[in-house]
Amino acid sequence: MVGVDIYDIWCDLAPGQRDLELADAVHRYLGALQADGLIAGYRLSRRKLGLGIAGLGEFHIAIETTDLAQLERAFRAVSTRSDPVEGFHHAVNSRVVNFQAALYRDFPDPHRRTGEERF
Repeated sequence: MVGVDIYDIWCDLAPGQRDLELADAVHRYLGALQADGLIAGYRLSRRKLGLGIAGLGEFHIAIETTDLAQLERAFRAVSTRSDPVEGFHHAVNSRVVNFQAALYRDFPDPHRRTGEERF
C-alpha cells in the first residue's frame, strides 16, 4: 500500500457565484495540476441534505499527493503567481468564501513498524 497525503479544503460559494461555474473552475485548475504531475488526484464534493460539521463549508475539495514533496512542488508552482496557473487559481479563489484547509495522510503509514514503540 502506498501512502497518500490529502490536502482538504472546505469553502462556501461566494455571493452571486454559480455552483457549476465553480465546479468547472476547480476541474480546470486541479486538472491542469494533475496533468502536470503536481498532484496525484482530486475530488470535489458538496454537502448533502444540509448535513455536515458546523463551520465547515458547503463544498469540499480533497487534493491527493503521493507525498509532501509533491505537495510542495504544487505549492511552488502555484505560488509563482504566473499564468496559466494563476488564471486557473483566480477562477476558483474568486468564487469562494470561508476557506478552510487541513492536511491529512493515510494511516497507518506504509513504512510504519510495530513492536518498537516507546509511547
